[in-house]
Amino acid sequence: MQNRLIILDRDGVINEDSDAYIKSPAEWLPLPGSAEAVARLNRAGYQVVLATNQSGVARGYYDLDVLAAIHDKMNRHLATHGAHLDGLYVCPHGPDDDCPCRKPKAGLVDQIVADYGDVTHCPMVGDSLRDLQAGAARGCRPVLVLTGKGRRTLEKGLPADLGPVEVHDTLAGFVDQFLKDAP
Repeated sequence: MQNRLIILDRDGVINEDSDAYIKSPAEWLPLPGSAEAVARLNRAGYQVVLATNQSGVARGYYDLDVLAAIHDKMNRHLATHGAHLDGLYVCPHGPDDDCPCRKPKAGLVDQIVADYGDVTHCPMVGDSLRDLQAGAARGCRPVLVLTGKGRRTLEKGLPADLGPVEVHDTLAGFVDQFLKDAP
């Protein structure tokens, strides 16, 4: 039986993205419908995990305590909508650190595999090419949402080696279609 798991990026998928980084709980703003979408997945029996690059830590924009406070706000927001995340996987390293967990490398997905098992064909939902590449490297089904950096990502073009990429306006739009098509 296929793993009933969905992997989500954070910024631009669950919450608004910022080119200046989300540096405090006050700057974490949910995208409309995202918490409700996670709740629908939870109710349908899917485990939902987050895999997120947070290079603002390495860049000194915020520290791990502030990141924990941001994630606490996110989790409280999800809970008010009957939603929860089953796992949270974070790479706090910068682009020059050559870290194996920094997307587009697949280290975060490897951590998820270690905890949840095979992720082949599990949706990996993101708004950037690096999200899709990290998932595709481990056989995930790449899903691009047009929130956050998604529209920019699509306009730049998606490489053929990703295979077919599903494109949805929002996380809620993806979940609607996904649950409609689920066996």
